Amino acid sequence: MPTYHERMAEQKRTAIVDAATELFLESGYDKTSLARIADAAGVSKATLFKQFPTKAELFDAIVTDYWRTEEGALTSQPGDPAKGLTALGNRYVALLTRPGMVALFRIVIAETPRFPELGQTQFKLGKQPFFDSVRDYLAAEHEAGTLVVEDPVLAATQFLGMISNFAFWPRMLLVNWAPTEKAMAHSVDEAVQTVLARHAVTAATGAARA
Repeated sequence: MPTYHERMAEQKRTAIVDAATELFLESGYDKTSLARIADAAGVSKATLFKQFPTKAELFDAIVTDYWRTEEGALTSQPGDPAKGLTALGNRYVALLTRPGMVALFRIVIAETPRFPELGQTQFKLGKQPFFDSVRDYLAAEHEAGTLVVEDPVLAATQFLGMISNFAFWPRMLLVNWAPTEKAMAHSVDEAVQTVLARHAVTAATGAARA
């Protein structure tokens, strides 16, 4: 169990991250100072600087928090492509629909022209680990002979794109976009079926690989 001091430190960290996210969205990354974030979070500047010496490190923490998954959640064993892809697709939906994820993307989109490192952080610490897990999974299914995926990077891009184009991107423009859980699950299933149909092992491909 965490100690009292550890719990207090975690609470203050959460307050700092929440305040920074709100202020970045409201005033922009450039115009939001660490001192202003400390005031909004209700912590001293010394406390904030101890945890996040720079604004860039604070933004890194925001991205990491929003994309964090349970240990092992990005790993699917090859052998059953339908099951593995469905699990990865559902995890992707869960990440994209987390409270605040739209706000995070809006910050990045608004500020990246002046601060390109924000876009790099969002991809490197956020989406890339998940993307890599899907790419590696598809490559593993190819090696196992259950799918024919000559270009796992492209296949992963297409799979995740089919899901995010329904589950996430409309939220950036349509305030009331809120598909049901059933609709989300259906979008994942359709993406899975599309991948399976495109990369199925046929008699011809099976003979060629043999």
